[in-house]
Amino acid sequence: MKHFSIKNLCIGRIAAAALVIILASCSSTPKVTRVEQQADLSGYWDDNDVQQVCNKLIEGCLASNNVDRFVNLYAQNHKGEQPAAIVLPFKNASSEHIDMQIVSNNMRASIVNSGRLDFVEGGGARDAIRAERADQSNNNSSEETAAAMGNETGAALAFTGEVRSIIDSAGNVSTRTYYVKATLTNIETNRILWEGTETVRKNIKRSALKP
Repeated sequence: MKHFSIKNLCIGRIAAAALVIILASCSSTPKVTRVEQQADLSGYWDDNDVQQVCNKLIEGCLASNNVDRFVNLYAQNHKGEQPAAIVLPFKNASSEHIDMQIVSNNMRASIVNSGRLDFVEGGGARDAIRAERADQSNNNSSEETAAAMGNETGAALAFTGEVRSIIDSAGNVSTRTYYVKATLTNIETNRILWEGTETVRKNIKRSALKP
């Protein structure tokens, strides 16, 4: 009878330990809430800033008289076609890490969605497409379906830009200001057709530290 009690006691302890492990694992499971609205939690550069800035820059660019004249003249000389633009890598000259590829991608999306300019691939994506085209022409695809070499659409315009930041603080209050500059250049003549700057300013108040 005593042996049976000890056995039951061991089983009970094992079950209790297992229950503790299960409860601990459940309590460490993160609670995920889908965010429907943009939430600026840290005051640093975020995805909402990217979208707003890129949209405003492209709107300002396409409203430029210089750009409008170039687009119209290009269409006259190229049977009504729109000029193609390429977004070159933007420079991060700020004091924090910013994924500039996200900025470039949003600039490209704003250009395409405007309907005023065509867009051509550049960088790594262009190299990959060229490699695929070369592979097709190397007797790997039928003559009827292989993409022809030398028919790329050359970019007439190039977008370049940079992001800079300034931080000013006093006590538990700081102001973080981002300056995003974009430039549109005629690739053939190197003439700057348009240049614009958008500013994002954030006031951040942190709780005072208790002594």
